Amino acid sequence: MPASAEPLPLPVGFERFHRRSFVNYQLNRAHALGFADVGDLRVAVRTVRTAADCVSAFEALSERAAAEDRLTNAASYLRVAEFFTPPRSPEKLSRYRRYRDLFDEAFAASGAVRREVAYRDASLPAYRLPASGGEGAGTVLVHGGFDSLIEEFFAIWHRIAAAGFDVIAFDGPGQGGARALGGLTFDHDWEKPVAAVLDHFGVDTAALVGISMGGYWALRAAAHEPRVDRVVSWPPVYDWLLRVPGFVRRPARVMLRRRRLMRWSVRVRARLVPTLRQVVDQAMYNVGSDDPMATVDFLLGMNPDHLGSDRVTQDVLILCGEHDRFQPPALARAQARALTNARSVTVRCFTAAEHADQHCQMGNLDLACGVLTSWLRDPTAPLR
Repeated sequence: MPASAEPLPLPVGFERFHRRSFVNYQLNRAHALGFADVGDLRVAVRTVRTAADCVSAFEALSERAAAEDRLTNAASYLRVAEFFTPPRSPEKLSRYRRYRDLFDEAFAASGAVRREVAYRDASLPAYRLPASGGEGAGTVLVHGGFDSLIEEFFAIWHRIAAAGFDVIAFDGPGQGGARALGGLTFDHDWEKPVAAVLDHFGVDTAALVGISMGGYWALRAAAHEPRVDRVVSWPPVYDWLLRVPGFVRRPARVMLRRRRLMRWSVRVRARLVPTLRQVVDQAMYNVGSDDPMATVDFLLGMNPDHLGSDRVTQDVLILCGEHDRFQPPALARAQARALTNARSVTVRCFTAAEHADQHCQMGNLDLACGVLTSWLRDPTAPLR
């Protein structure tokens, strides 16, 4: 895949791969990002009853694809296996290393070059992908969210580069290689890693795109880092407590102060609900703690006071999906209202009719990336 190559079209449609919605979303995530074959996925899920079954099923699928010299498929399937490997498992790190090696081999001709950005006493992995055709429309920084690896979003940063932008895609503290190899735990003050990346590459002005929970951190960084001149929250968080009904919020805040009771509650519910267990385990890994309350502290650390929306003065694009189960449109609406000093605020809510209503538009990423790159070129132009 030479650097000048136009991205191949991405699949359209959110598929029914598995009866469990969380597993189904993760398989759609792999499919929507363009490097998983729908036939392979349907064969693999025949042996998948629970999330844990995905590890062996997709490890085997990755090995088969690699043996057939389908390296992009092999990398995608190994990422699924790595995703479902528990964070504290001894196999987690080895699978991550093998995934990154496969990714680097599969996309060696893309023009993306990995660099290590010094940060604290370790480093942040960052890929630089030059603009296709050397158009030079500016620099765009891209990062992910809660449980992402920056490599898996190659299809997104490839499209940004194809639109004429130099792209720097990176893992921040608590993410991907920064956590797995460098031991860097999460810090909600995202302006710190953004500043380190800008310093390392000598960039004076850049747009910033935060994907999934990264939509919160991108806005936080924009509020404190003046070199960010445009920011994309894809989608926002703003305040996790807005996910519960208004009459519940005050009692919830009281309950949250009863830490022993909350710790017990999180432990019990995590045992009963596999998806919650995955979230709790991932959050504890991200922040480097064995205390289930660290999950609560992590999530509630993302709030309006910390975010500082009134300090955001840049052009802002908010992307959301009408049926996003993780970061629903109510959060996007609240975030848009709070951006009182932004130069401009544009909100694009994708619909089921567009096959883009799910979290991060998994189902029609070509459409979402088209909206994103059009806005990056001209924040004042009408969106499609």
